[in-house]
Amino acid sequence: MRHLLLTTIIAATAATGAFAQSASDVAKARRAFYTLVGFEMATLGGMAQGKIDYDADAASAAAKDIMTLTGYTTADLFAPNTSNDDLLGETRAKADIWADMDGFKEKGMAFYQAVVELNEVAGGGLEALQPAVGKLGGTCKACHDDYRAKDF
Repeated sequence: MRHLLLTTIIAATAATGAFAQSASDVAKARRAFYTLVGFEMATLGGMAQGKIDYDADAASAAAKDIMTLTGYTTADLFAPNTSNDDLLGETRAKADIWADMDGFKEKGMAFYQAVVELNEVAGGGLEALQPAVGKLGGTCKACHDDYRAKDF
């Protein structure tokens, strides 16, 4: 479960490593990973905001999918030299991620804890889902505020 956070830190603090993929491919894969997180969040957020009817099974499935994604080994997704400074127009990942790994790690742990809490309540009714989705969304925003550029 903590693979996402731990492997991110390992990758970001690694010296130089031989990666089989180009820097552009790394950025594309990272964006794809976070697109999956966003896809599941769209379902949960839609329910929490009343834009989609609450469905306990669908909420539980979306929360479980995000939990599954936290187990993905992301080390390769945060290879050195893959920030928006390095790949202008291909990624919004700021170089601040690599410069402030402790802060990035802290925000990642908050995300993970919010995912755990969401999974505990997702199928337990809209009233339980709403604050959990709000908390998770807040962790996403906190990371975006510091580590994600507004534009490519």
